[in-house]
Amino acid sequence: MSLRLPRWFQPAADSIAANHMRQGKSPWSDAFHVLWSSWVFISPIFSPRGWDRTWLIGTLVSYPVFLLLYARVLLCPARRRTLYALALMGLCAALLPWYPAGLNYFVFGCVMLRPSRRQRMWHYMGTLLALSLALVAWSLWLGYPWQMTIWMPFTVLSLGGMIGMQELDQQKDAVLRLSQDEVRRLASVAERERIGRDLHDLLGHTLSLVALKSDLAARLAQRDAAAARSEMEDVSRVAREALAQVRRAVSGIRSAELAAELASAKLLLEADGVAFDYRIDCALLPGPVETVFALVLREAATNVQRHAHARRVEVTVGSEGRHWVLRVHDNGRGGDLVPGTGMSSMRERVQALSGTLQLDSTRGAGTTVIARVPQAQPVEPARQASVAPLEAPVG
Repeated sequence: MSLRLPRWFQPAADSIAANHMRQGKSPWSDAFHVLWSSWVFISPIFSPRGWDRTWLIGTLVSYPVFLLLYARVLLCPARRRTLYALALMGLCAALLPWYPAGLNYFVFGCVMLRPSRRQRMWHYMGTLLALSLALVAWSLWLGYPWQMTIWMPFTVLSLGGMIGMQELDQQKDAVLRLSQDEVRRLASVAERERIGRDLHDLLGHTLSLVALKSDLAARLAQRDAAAARSEMEDVSRVAREALAQVRRAVSGIRSAELAAELASAKLLLEADGVAFDYRIDCALLPGPVETVFALVLREAATNVQRHAHARRVEVTVGSEGRHWVLRVHDNGRGGDLVPGTGMSSMRERVQALSGTLQLDSTRGAGTTVIARVPQAQPVEPARQASVAPLEAPVG
């Protein structure tokens, strides 16, 4: 019997926890931050009263409420996140007259505000500064020594700024992923439309010819059996030719993986101010090779965007000797490489085709990713060059 969580304890579609799940992370990835609330239990060391009865009652009453509000911040819809973050700050303000340890709840409330996609970073930081100064004023009015609260603005701004930048980066990555998915979808639609037009032109003519010759053979069958047989042989030949042409046409229906990834990489990198050039030096690519090259290109472009600090990326696809070769070079900072899960997976895919994946990186000279696959792969008559020109201007 499975345990079903209450509805209010399940993540909303646009919640922080749901976003983590879409990225393959645990929905509770942010829950470890709750460890910082241990200051609630440590802060009495710096108080003359220590762990007295007031602190004990305040902690027993407030800490479960804090945990509940923090969980709701992670699970609630984005439109309600500010409400729960402000509730954390309100919990601190309400407890402050007799419970100094509640200052920790205020820090959590400020950090969990998080900037929205439409909010500029300076506006978010200004909000944090105003809230923290308001808390300092409230604590001074209550008679707290200034040494006890002066650290609050610095703590809130440093932690809030760090979390805010991370949040904005994640939002930017999410927008880019949506844009890349749309590019791939449009490339797939365009490819299917092209093949649909090709099939219409091909079959329209061929089927008309088959119908004409079949009618002619039927009329000749009673008068001239030899002529009728000849016409039916023509029908058979035309049908076989049409079948071969249809097979060649639909062999390119793999949704234009490499074309989509080139367009997607161009969009991703030029959005970051990285110039993107590509060159295709081959006319045919086997289906499995094109798929693997597309995936390697996707991973390489993502790594450049996240880590390389490059200004230019060059991609070439072609043949060298008896190998198909994909080469991705950036002029970023280079240096020591720590292969991640994505590139390790790409290496396995390339090796599954008896190929090799090579990573060369020199500090200050950029990084080059080279995928080589033997040409002894079953070659389908793929789309010409397998890619179409990308019209977006090179940044």
